[in-house]
Amino acid sequence: MNRTRVVVIGAGIIGAACARELAVAGFDVLVLDRAGAAAATTSHGEGNILVSDKGPGPELELAQLSRRLWPEVLAAVGENSAGVEWDPKGGIVVATTAEGAEGLRWFADTQRAAGVRAEAMDSDALTAAEPFLTERRTAAVYYPDDAQVQPAGAATALLADALRAGARLRTGYEVRGAVVRGGRLTALRTADGPVAADVFVNAAGPWSGEVARRLGVQLDIRPRRGEVLVTTPLPPTVFHKVYDADYVGAVGSGAGDLQTSAVVESTRAGSVLLGSSRRRVGFDDRLRPEVLSAIAAKALRLFPSLAGVHVMRAYGGFRPYVPDHLPVIGADPRLPGLWHATGHEGAGIGLSVGTARLVREMLTGRQTAIDASPFRVDRPAVLGTDTGTDAPDVSEEES
Repeated sequence: MNRTRVVVIGAGIIGAACARELAVAGFDVLVLDRAGAAAATTSHGEGNILVSDKGPGPELELAQLSRRLWPEVLAAVGENSAGVEWDPKGGIVVATTAEGAEGLRWFADTQRAAGVRAEAMDSDALTAAEPFLTERRTAAVYYPDDAQVQPAGAATALLADALRAGARLRTGYEVRGAVVRGGRLTALRTADGPVAADVFVNAAGPWSGEVARRLGVQLDIRPRRGEVLVTTPLPPTVFHKVYDADYVGAVGSGAGDLQTSAVVESTRAGSVLLGSSRRRVGFDDRLRPEVLSAIAAKALRLFPSLAGVHVMRAYGGFRPYVPDHLPVIGADPRLPGLWHATGHEGAGIGLSVGTARLVREMLTGRQTAIDASPFRVDRPAVLGTDTGTDAPDVSEEES
């Protein structure tokens, strides 16, 4: 049995998935989190598992791998999967302008060429699938492989299965610095003393850049904020994940100013989630009325019948953004012993199990299920430029 000691930094969905994959493979796994399991970005998401919003390329390949793995992983998790709320309900992308229709059809064609199931819908089929949808639609594509989970429930289930396989969890541990011996990372400095291991996986989401800086390397991971509105429970109103064709452009944009697009879907409890927004504001966590208003306005264009519905709460969270829109997965060549699994932005829930599989395959030296080189750490978009003002707490010790 492989008893390599691995510390996973972060107990969100990515960290939980990595911990489970490695623990099941026989690694000696310890998960550290400064707060609690699924307490930050993961608990502030919608739980999307999507192929519909990704064009051909490395991220789509990772999404397809993850989509194949999710049912297998949940079956292996067994009774611990009760709170996951797996719902393979499919997604529908709707265009409401002639220009949007042309772009949607072209995008779907490119996806089909990459193996994505994307089915054009005529008006009658669309009405049957979503009877409350606006009549102002010019095209629609159905993606049967889109799915949804309850994000915190999914992360908790993965982590519980990791613990069942022998992993350990410690909360309230914040990484303060690094212990480097012979040029290799050998321990993390924390307020409770050093935590030693053979391998350290940085899965701290939007805080991955700061964690990396404290360990002595630069990683250009930035927070990008998004908000969601939650309605009071309703009679059955929205039957799929439905979003405007503009959503794909917002996901792929690197603009720092506010971008909104209509994303509407129901939950098992009957509430409807209204999204989405993207803006770069650092770690400013204040809810902005103008952002919530813009989200609501775009959602109403798709579902006018929601106009009289009450919103019972709104929430927002930070997503780990990388300028080239690709995750960062693999070993850091600048500091042996340090690995990263981060930078998924708003797709972390869906991409988590595929990311974890790649980490396990790379750590064990096996051929990866897909080409992992596009996610390598030493690419220009990730290396960035160090803008920190405080020196990292890194001590170099002799072997």
